[in-house]
Amino acid sequence: MAWANTRTAAPKSSLGKALSYLKEQWLYLLNYLKDGRLELSNNRAERSIKPFVIDRKNFLFANTPSGAKSSAVIFSLIQTAFENGLAPYRCLTWLLSPAAVMDLAQPVDVRSLLPWNAPASCKA
Repeated sequence: MAWANTRTAAPKSSLGKALSYLKEQWLYLLNYLKDGRLELSNNRAERSIKPFVIDRKNFLFANTPSGAKSSAVIFSLIQTAFENGLAPYRCLTWLLSPAAVMDLAQPVDVRSLLPWNAPASCKA
C-alpha cells in the first residue's frame, strides 16, 4: 500500500483509476492473501445465480405471492443439487419424501437433509 500512496497520477487517467481502485480494495485483498480458501473473483457465485436471472420472467407470471415463493424454493433446491453434483430429480425425490413427515424445527432432522448427506443414488 505504501507503494501505491507514493505514486501520483491524474485521477482520470488509467493509472490514476487503477491506483484509486487498489486503495479502495486494499483490505479485501489482504483478506484474500490471509486465507487461501477465498476466491479472488465472484465468477462462481455469479454463474450459480445466472439461472435465476434467466428465469426471472417466469416468476412474474406466478398467480400468487406464495406460488412465486414455492417456485423459487423448488428452483433453489434444483440449483443446490446441481452445485453439489446431484441429479435434481433423484435428489428432490429423496429430499421431499422424508421432509413431508419430519419435524423441520429440529436441527438434527434438517441436517440429515443437507446435500452432503444425500445417498449415492442421488449422485449425478
